[in-house]
Amino acid sequence: MDKNSRVAIIKGSEPLESTVRALKMIESDLDDVHSTRKPILIKPNYITAQHSSTGVTTDGRVVEGIVKFLKEHGKDDIIIGEGSGWADTFEAFKVAGIDKIGEKWKVKLVDLNKDVFVEVYPPNPIALRKVKVAKTALESAIISVPKLKLHRLAKVTLGIKNMMGALASKGSMHNGRLQANIVDLASILKPSLTVIDGIVAGEGHETSGNPVKMDLVIAGTDPVAVDAVGAAIMGVSPTEVEHLVLAEKKGLGTCQLENIEIIGESIESVRRNFRRSVLSKILEHF
Repeated sequence: MDKNSRVAIIKGSEPLESTVRALKMIESDLDDVHSTRKPILIKPNYITAQHSSTGVTTDGRVVEGIVKFLKEHGKDDIIIGEGSGWADTFEAFKVAGIDKIGEKWKVKLVDLNKDVFVEVYPPNPIALRKVKVAKTALESAIISVPKLKLHRLAKVTLGIKNMMGALASKGSMHNGRLQANIVDLASILKPSLTVIDGIVAGEGHETSGNPVKMDLVIAGTDPVAVDAVGAAIMGVSPTEVEHLVLAEKKGLGTCQLENIEIIGESIESVRRNFRRSVLSKILEHF
């Protein structure tokens, strides 16, 4: 079993402490993060400017836990960056308390929607021939910090899909094969570390605002494995999520639960079958 496919699941009532605990549990896997000379981009999910308690956006306390861990390990070149899809990014930062975290820890905040964009060509593309990506994301080691939630079209929206926030045009990803596009993008913007905020998760779909209190933080360095574990916790088999299956075929990680070492809580002890959206149920029959 590849040690890089280790995933920590932490359950606890203090999000910042749970995040630090999760990262300490996988510390021996974090060579790429500790050794990088690139800036470290923490990429949360602020598709809207809603509070994390809605089950839609990333909990700022999870973000702060990551910042605290990095700072304690001598990392100072840290950026928190997002390109909101449906809101002003800095308004979303304010609602989440990211502005205060930036001030407290002296971390730079970046609106990726206003970044310089570079046209890039995914290697061996399945569907996405070229795409314009925020320069900050291209030049950084990425920590993806998604919300634990379902998605109407992609079934789940976790660490890999979270990279869409770094694009000039998020909507263009939905043209044609969304799931294949997600994987092609991940081959350019592959997170070095994924930390899923499952404190208050979201069932239904990505912006439905149906919160589910889970008190979980899920972390690991194999982005496909972490997303697979997140999917399984929501009652979704990873092998029925097309972008996870395609990502494994492309060599980005494993989505086979039997090949993932789980530390901390077991999937079975924290799993809950999330209610899916009506559209998701309809699409399952096509």
